[in-house]
Amino acid sequence: MENKITPEMSINEIIRKYPNTMVVFNRFNVDSCCGGARSLKSVAEEDKVNLRELIDALEKAA
Repeated sequence: MENKITPEMSINEIIRKYPNTMVVFNRFNVDSCCGGARSLKSVAEEDKVNLRELIDALEKAA
């Protein structure tokens, strides 16, 4: 099964579905606790994170 993570998904949604992704959020210094309701797209814009790199890393971990 392919793990499909999209820019519209929230951090909380991704962690619920794929718990192993928590380490990726930590590696990218993304606040997955208080900022968990944010979408990946908003995380990339607000935290200056490369969205494609983040999604690729999350899909690998998932």
